[in-house]
Amino acid sequence: MSALLDVSGLHAWYGASEILYGVDLRVDAGETVALAGRNGSGRSTFAKALTGMVRAQGTRRFAGRDLDGLRTFEIARLGIGYVAETRDVFPTLSVDENLQLGIAPVKRGRRPPRFAREHAYALFPALAARRAARAGVLSGGEQQMLALARALLGDPDLLIVDEPTEGLSAQVASSVGECLRALRDAGVAIVLIEQRLALAQALADRVAVMGHGRIVFDGTPTQLAARDDIVRDWLGVG
Repeated sequence: MSALLDVSGLHAWYGASEILYGVDLRVDAGETVALAGRNGSGRSTFAKALTGMVRAQGTRRFAGRDLDGLRTFEIARLGIGYVAETRDVFPTLSVDENLQLGIAPVKRGRRPPRFAREHAYALFPALAARRAARAGVLSGGEQQMLALARALLGDPDLLIVDEPTEGLSAQVASSVGECLRALRDAGVAIVLIEQRLALAQALADRVAVMGHGRIVFDGTPTQLAARDDIVRDWLGVG
């Protein structure tokens, strides 16, 4: 059975600096893979390499389609959503207008979208209460909710989420976790870049640990818990 996302021998650069050194990663349809590692390990660069935002070389296939040479918007149209750690909402537009921009166009022959605005507002009641507010005046947590909700309305088959709970309170982080669970339960594959290892392990089918621009471990959360050496040397905890 072919993978939804199949990455092999992936190298990536910022300018002349090489950041990724031959990364291999497979994600099956509906699977959640947590990408763990210390800051600077290359996880965000991996996300940007998949979405055409940095110079990259290697095999990147999504649903049998070669991503090499495609621009970011073309990759998004194939069904890959991306929520950056910088959130990147449109600050002068309202919450509702931001969500409207995320709605995926209905394509002939494609199944109906799985999510509509009412689903986003049900997942994030704080956004429903502020639907007319400009995104630029929202708190950091509310902006993260908005970025996730907008990605959800794009109806992706694969969602790449970079540090969704960074800087958030425990309560808001819990809401973000519920959104990710809803996406997972709806059959969306997820690559989750997350510092909170407990959240990543609770959501993920597999955990891939990155260090120095390479994958140094790939296995189930249970297998990772049994590898004290990986946790100690590459995650800096425990």
